[in-house]
Amino acid sequence: MKKIIVIGSGGAGKSTFSNRLGDALNIEVIHLDKLFWRPNWTRTPEAEWVVILRRELARDAWIMDGNFGGTREMRIEACDTVIFLDMPRWLCLYRILKRSVLYRTGARPDMAEGCKERFDPEFIMWVWNYRKSSRCRALEELKRFDDRQIIILKSRGDIQRFLDELNHATD
Repeated sequence: MKKIIVIGSGGAGKSTFSNRLGDALNIEVIHLDKLFWRPNWTRTPEAEWVVILRRELARDAWIMDGNFGGTREMRIEACDTVIFLDMPRWLCLYRILKRSVLYRTGARPDMAEGCKERFDPEFIMWVWNYRKSSRCRALEELKRFDDRQIIILKSRGDIQRFLDELNHATD
């Protein structure tokens, strides 16, 4: 595992997991939210976003967390491993609500400068509907890449066991 993408619903724990995985493998973590968003939640223009993403994908090793469905296929093509955090909806909703309170006065560590955490009803609805919309699309895309290692973790216990096994293997 040298080029890894971590996907899943908002609130699934992608950034936290990616940081822990990066520590275990000694691989740099690239938080896509940090690259994509500009101050005040302004989007990077699509053409510029693709250039930024291609630059990052050209590196020798990386862990890249984030959804960004429009570029997911490009990232899958560049990676050797996909880790899909397929967490329960209730847990994802709890986590996004919790972080909207914890970081209400500033940006989270995995977010771009100038993007204060906020209570965002549209994002909450996206997380609520993730299982029947975005999740299905992601799983369909993954079926086309049977030459990649695909790891699906469905609970906090699965995540902990995976990281424990990885840490044990690298000791």
